[in-house]
Amino acid sequence: MTAPLYIRLKQSIGVEPQSEIRLKDVGRVTGPVHLKRMMEELVLHHVSKEDQNIVVIDGFTIVEQIVVLFPNQEIELIGPAHCVVHINKMKAKPSLVIVALIWLLLFVGAAMAIMNFHYDVSMEPVQQKLHYMLTGQEEEHPLWIQIPYSIGLGVGMILFFNHWFKKRFNEEPSPMEVEVFNYQENLDHYAAVNENKVENQHEDR
Repeated sequence: MTAPLYIRLKQSIGVEPQSEIRLKDVGRVTGPVHLKRMMEELVLHHVSKEDQNIVVIDGFTIVEQIVVLFPNQEIELIGPAHCVVHINKMKAKPSLVIVALIWLLLFVGAAMAIMNFHYDVSMEPVQQKLHYMLTGQEEEHPLWIQIPYSIGLGVGMILFFNHWFKKRFNEEPSPMEVEVFNYQENLDHYAAVNENKVENQHEDR
């Protein structure tokens, strides 16, 4: 009896249009050396215009293709049952005017959100009261508190998001990166369930 062939599929990958998707692209293969090299080059799908943006490579389809070539070969699938393939279509370069307008909109929106929050929690009276407690004098605009507070707010946002332009302060992912990762994982799971032609064919039956 031959040694088993182990296949571990990736969660998702990106490919170029009109390319061939091989087994080595969607997962890792281990087993007998001569069989491993052959299986890694196994063509699973040819990307065409009909595929649009997403193709789901089902593990069951891979097993079927290998069984046709090697009927007596034992195959073990490890990890995800599908691999979601994202087709990287050519995108037009964004206009600088549009980018500037979006940046301005986000900047003004963030500023309004921060100001409304401080108004709701009565931040200015709190700072005035703090100034009175520390100095014994009433001051309408205690700038020695407000200016450092404003600077600290900006620095705190930079540290929270762990980025200064393209520079990272440490290897810990920022909250935004975690949210993007969770969104991509949910998107891949949705695509695997709803775009899987193999599963849909079985349901239609």
